[in-house]
Amino acid sequence: MWYYQSKRDDIEVIDKLNAMAEKWPHRGFDEYYGRIRNEGLVWNRKRVLRVYRLMKLNLRRKRKRRLPARIKEPLTQPLGINHTWSMDFMSDSLIYGKRFRVLNIIDDFNREALAIEPDFSLPGERVIKVLKEVIFWRGKPREIRVDNGPEFISKALQKWASRNDIKLKYIQPGSPTQNAYIERFNCFFREDILDAYLFNDLSQVRHLAWEWMTDYNETHPHKSLGGISPLQYIKQIDNHQILNGKESSLCESVKDI
Repeated sequence: MWYYQSKRDDIEVIDKLNAMAEKWPHRGFDEYYGRIRNEGLVWNRKRVLRVYRLMKLNLRRKRKRRLPARIKEPLTQPLGINHTWSMDFMSDSLIYGKRFRVLNIIDDFNREALAIEPDFSLPGERVIKVLKEVIFWRGKPREIRVDNGPEFISKALQKWASRNDIKLKYIQPGSPTQNAYIERFNCFFREDILDAYLFNDLSQVRHLAWEWMTDYNETHPHKSLGGISPLQYIKQIDNHQILNGKESSLCESVKDI
C-alpha cells in the first residue's frame, strides 16, 4: 500500500521563530510575522501560524530575567592604586550549621586586601555600606570588577556606582578566571581561615579575618610583585606616578597573576 508523505520542511521557520521568541519573548504572532515580512521572507502567513502554534508560542510561558551580554575582556593589571578593585563573595558555616557569607574587596594594582566582611546577610545595600567605609580612608576607585551575583547586579548598587562615577565591570557568567585576582585571594583565605578553623559565632570569624588581612597586606610575599607584600610594593612606587599617571598608561597585560 502507498501512503502520502509530507515534504514540508519547516526548519527555517522554526529557527526564525525561536530566535525572535528568545529576543522578544513578550511579543505575539503579528509582531513576529511582521518582522519576517519586513526582512523580505515570503513565507505564507498560514504556514508560519501553523508552526507558531505547533511550537506552542501562543501559550504564556514563564521566562527568567536575562543578563545583558557581557563582553570578554583580557585581565589587566592597573599601574596605579584605586584604578580597579575586585569584589567577590565566599560562604561557609558555623559549627551548628548556620551559613554565613564573606565579602572580599581587593585592589588589583598591588593585591591589597581592602575589606573582609563576614555576616549572615550581605544584600546590595550592605555592599554599598562596606564600599563607602573603604572609600572614606582609601579613596574612590575608577572601576570595580564583579561577577553576576544578585547583590552585584542589584539596582541599588548600579545606581550608587553611577552617581559616584564608578564603572562596574561584569565578567561573563561562568568565567571566574576573568576575575582571577580575587579568586586567587579567596583561595588563600579559604585555606588559611575557613578550612582551618571551626567557628562558634561571627565574632570569631571577624577577629581571625582581621588578623589574617593585616598579616596578608604586610608580610605575604607575592610572586607577581617580586616576592614582596602589597604594602611593601606600594612603598617602592613613586606616589606621584601612581596618583598622576596618564590614562593611556594605566594598564598593561598581565603576565603573572
